[in-house]
Amino acid sequence: MAEYILEMHDITKQFPGVKALSDVNFKVEKGEIHCLIGENGAGKSTLMKVLSGVYPYGEYEGDIVYEGKVQQFNKISDSVDAGIAIIYQELALFPDLSVYENIYIGNEVKNGGVINWNQTIVKAKKMLNKVNLKVNPEVLIKDLGVGKQQLVEIAKALSKNVKLLILDEPTAALNEDDSENLLQLIKELKKQGITCIMISHKLKEVVAIADKATVLRDGQTICTLDAKKGEMEERTIIKHMVGREINDIYPKRPEKNIGDKVLELRHWSAYDPQLGRSVVKKADLHLRKGEIIGIAGLMGSGRTELALSIFGNPKNYKLYGELILEGDQKKFNHTGEAIKAGVAYVTEDRKGNGLFLIQNITNNVSAAKLTGIAKNGVINDNEEIRVAEHYKNSLHIKASSIEQLVGKLSGGNQQKVSLGKWLFVGPKVLILDEPTRGIDVGAKFEIYTVMNTLIEQGLSIIMISSELGEVLGMSDRVYVMADGKIKGELSADEADQEKIMELATQ
Repeated sequence: MAEYILEMHDITKQFPGVKALSDVNFKVEKGEIHCLIGENGAGKSTLMKVLSGVYPYGEYEGDIVYEGKVQQFNKISDSVDAGIAIIYQELALFPDLSVYENIYIGNEVKNGGVINWNQTIVKAKKMLNKVNLKVNPEVLIKDLGVGKQQLVEIAKALSKNVKLLILDEPTAALNEDDSENLLQLIKELKKQGITCIMISHKLKEVVAIADKATVLRDGQTICTLDAKKGEMEERTIIKHMVGREINDIYPKRPEKNIGDKVLELRHWSAYDPQLGRSVVKKADLHLRKGEIIGIAGLMGSGRTELALSIFGNPKNYKLYGELILEGDQKKFNHTGEAIKAGVAYVTEDRKGNGLFLIQNITNNVSAAKLTGIAKNGVINDNEEIRVAEHYKNSLHIKASSIEQLVGKLSGGNQQKVSLGKWLFVGPKVLILDEPTRGIDVGAKFEIYTVMNTLIEQGLSIIMISSELGEVLGMSDRVYVMADGKIKGELSADEADQEKIMELATQ
């Protein structure tokens, strides 16, 4: 007989005009790793916020049964006291405080009401050992990489005697090594008796680590898959997530019509005065009309720096070499000049740099080209609405209306808004930096379909991606970067994962 640490029965949660969860049932056995999966907007994070007390008792319908008792969590601290900890994708750490201060903030070690800092440091070291993080507990959080910060968050949870650990997209911002370390740690925590719920879009990770996986779709429970029964296959998961089979996640263009060179770099270099070194070194690259080129490489290889040096140089690098656009040599002094010339850049950090999260879809779509909706310096509201409606419909942005705040949209729909914003400027060259990071397989398919449509319309795309499958599946040619240099160029026919990794690690 299974022993459940958690049972959520008939959970329903409504927001104005939207039913986010509808009679969701979710069970987790004690001591297992249980993945919660589904497309963006399926209700995964909402369900975990109900569990953790972010949405308190009375704001949802249904029952939470934890360790055999019906719970009524009125605030986050209630669930924490019960042994439940949730770690979000956006880490809740204080960058200017030390590691040990972050681990024990709000849970300080005290003697007679006075904080005992020496004892705090000693205990922090024990917590860091538990997560296999070898750092000085006195170092500041801002001096650690994202992977180590993630481990500090877990150490913080362990310091509160956590029994059920919830991780929301824990590897989304991590490189492969840090991701592997984190997944290994989750397995170690399982051996220590800690139950883990992990939300993830990375199906390979789900297959590798999960004992069971529950699929949500449109706020409803679809199924629970069991690894022991051989049900944990990517194709099966995708079918349940999107409600249909996606036989080829990378849609093929019916006909390729690749034309003349649109963009060319010759011996292109970018020197960063702040770092005191070159971040791009004598790069030779070309892009043709109606073509997608992939830029592959490990983190720190110079891919984003290359993109920014092309897109008006917002980082103020010292640039050398030639940039030729449609046969004319160009020198962009700022991003406005690049945009005017027909170059657009969709950033990898849509929340931090790409979108205005507290503004609506309408304002975001028009933001990069206000002159396109203005007459005599005055914005035409009707024209702005028309443009926003056009991109909402053509990009299939799922939202209640164009007045919906972008910060309330799912990751995939935020990315579509970001795409719409840059398509409105009418680019000839579109640079996509990690275009599908943090979005689910269904939304990825939609983004790829949009890319193919744009190419058929005559645009040219530079796609930077850390997902080798994406690079291989979508690119006509692949450039591989390492240490700021282009180490090789591969045609679609000759490119494979082994060749890319061999070049990326030179």
